[in-house]
Amino acid sequence: MTKVLTAVEVMELIPNRYPICYIDYVDELEPGKKIIATKNVTINEDFFQGHFPGNPVMPGVLILESLAQAGSILILKSEEFLGRTAYIGGINKAKFRQKVVPGDVVKLSFEIIKIKGSVGTANAIATVEGKKAAECEFTFIVGQQ
Repeated sequence: MTKVLTAVEVMELIPNRYPICYIDYVDELEPGKKIIATKNVTINEDFFQGHFPGNPVMPGVLILESLAQAGSILILKSEEFLGRTAYIGGINKAKFRQKVVPGDVVKLSFEIIKIKGSVGTANAIATVEGKKAAECEFTFIVGQQ
């Protein structure tokens, strides 16, 4: 499989760094419309030390953060927003369908529904082996340069 963006290229776009950079690579990218990115979940993640000892589960909020980071890449690859920073403005209709555990490969899909000025909405879905792990609707805000 060909990667559209590597982890290094992702870090050139978004400000997130270890331990809170959750995108390993980008599979597909349609600027201004849709992205599919990948997060490989390993037992070495810092959050597994406390969530939960003996029963490691990726926190739901970090699944949403991973989706938001994928969205940031999509937004910042759009010509009108180059060089800017994307922020979460709101999260609606969040649902968690199954646990994400060490060894899982999470596919992160973020699709822009509408943009007006520097504010937009998007649908986001995280899947593991083709099954929904989480989904939500994001409102995002793109900061000024």
